[in-house]
This record gives sequence, structure tokens and C-alpha cells, in this order.
Amino acid sequence: MHTFEELVNLFADRFQTNQFPQQPEALYGAANYFLQLNGKRVRPVLCLMGNELFDIIHQNTWEAAIAVELFHSFTLIHDDMMDKAPLRRGLSTVHTKYGENTALLAGDVMMIQAYEFINKISVQHLHSILHLFNQTAKQVCEGQQMDIAFEKNDHVTLKDYLYMITLKTSVLIACSLKMGAILGGASEGNQQHVYEFGKNLGIAFQIQDDYLDAFGDSQKFGKQVGGDILANKKTFLLIHALEVATNEQKSNLLQLMRENPSDKINQVLSIFKTCKIDAWAKELKQKYFDVALQHLDAVAVVSVRKKNLYSLAEYLIQRDT
Repeated sequence: MHTFEELVNLFADRFQTNQFPQQPEALYGAANYFLQLNGKRVRPVLCLMGNELFDIIHQNTWEAAIAVELFHSFTLIHDDMMDKAPLRRGLSTVHTKYGENTALLAGDVMMIQAYEFINKISVQHLHSILHLFNQTAKQVCEGQQMDIAFEKNDHVTLKDYLYMITLKTSVLIACSLKMGAILGGASEGNQQHVYEFGKNLGIAFQIQDDYLDAFGDSQKFGKQVGGDILANKKTFLLIHALEVATNEQKSNLLQLMRENPSDKINQVLSIFKTCKIDAWAKELKQKYFDVALQHLDAVAVVSVRKKNLYSLAEYLIQRDT
């Protein structure tokens, strides 16, 4: 059994070779630039851990893990463009460095390359893996569109937002684990528990991400703190603040969203803190984390095989980066 850190290093060894040819240099230079930004590789490693929960890691699982990382990179490049984000992991985003047209194409070619790796999976598992991958890819796009639509909607409910981030964020984490479980020979019941573990962990992960965007340290977080606030994104924090704020606070929040003053981030954070949004977010994160662990508990394998997933789950929801 491998720890998360060991699998990160093993995956990096397989992924470090350039995934793309040299020409055209502008296109593939942009793609390789993004892949070298040293992300955490959480999703591909979860794919490997999903396999190792049931059996030794198979070659097919390495192919699936690379496909997951390429697909995730595609979504991040496009996401940064839509959010007009200047930084990713502390460095310039692809569209900032190479221009929007090249960034768009770099994301597209990553998606295509992901399918090249899916296509290497053995016929025995190809249909189920491809179905799950396609379903997940579609859901991620649906979630992203909902996220965009929410920016112009002043009446997004917590239920709506939960559904959106389940599609945009959680299903890819769940998919990564389930693909590994399928390739590791897990039963359908175990596959479902692994998927639900990943889905609920993904929700807790997103709550933490929303929290860090508002209350994190930009030097540790690697992104501009308050970016969601500047973009008027409907996050867990904003939605709950609008639900619990006094009439005056709610009026001020809505005015800040319309007018975008230079000190908008500080003003919004002041209202959040007065409404105790930071403490509420931590409690909500714990709720979904507990559900995730219940599903991991229910996976029918010996406890020692789950140890590294428990450790990783704890790390993901307690991180400050």
C-alpha cells in the first residue's frame, strides 16, 4: 500500500514527460506550461488509491489517472478564462500569459489527449470507464454553466449551490475514485460507496476552497484572496450571508455586488465576520466530511487498506493552500 505522497511522486515520474509535441510551439508551449505549474495531483492519485483499495495498481489505472489529470487541467484553463483569474498556483494563468485564443485551444487539446489515454484501457473495462468518464465530463460542464448563470441571479439558494458544486467539483473526485475501484475489481456495492465517499469529500473540499478564497493567506493559497468576492460568485459564504444578514447588512452586500468599490473585499469580509460566516462554513464542511467517512467505513475491505484514504481525507479538509 502506498501513501498519498508516494503516489504523487510515482505519478509525477510517469507524467513528467511532455504530453504534447513541439509544434505548433505556441499551442503546445501553453499546454505544457500549465502542466508544469505543480498542482497537487489529487484527482489522479485518488484514481490510483481507488484501485489500491482493492488490489495492486494495474497499468490501466495509470492510463486512467493521466486522463483524469489532463481533463482536470482542461477545466481549470477554461475556468480561469471565464473567471478572468490572473493567477493559478501563484503564477500567471494561461490566458494571461498566452492570450485567450491560445488558452482556449490549449484546454481543448488537453481534453482530446485525455481520450487518447482512456482509449488505452483494456476492452474488459473500457465501456464502463468511458461511460463514467463521459457522464462526469458532461456534469462538470453543466456545473460550470450553472456557476456562470448564478453570477447574474440574486436569489440562488443553498440547495441550488450544493447541486452546482456537486456537478462542477465533486463528481470528478468521485469519478476518479470509482474508476480506480472498477479497475481494481471492486463489487458494484463497493464502487458506489467509494463514489459517495468521493462526492461528499468533494463537497467538503469545495466548502474549504470557498473559505480559503475569502479567509485564506494568498501566499499559501496561491491565488488572489477575495477573487470570488470580486467576481460576485455565489459561494457557500455569500449565499448563507444573504440568508442570515440583517436587512441593512443584506442591502450593503447587494450594493457592494453592484458597485464594486476599490475596498470591496474588505467590506464584504467585514460583513461575513459579523455574521459568523467563517464558523458556519467550518461546521458545514464537517457535516459533509462525516458523511464521506461513513461511506468509506462501509467499503467491504479490511481496515488497513483504507488507512491512507482516511489520512488523505483529513489533509484535504484541513489544508490552508
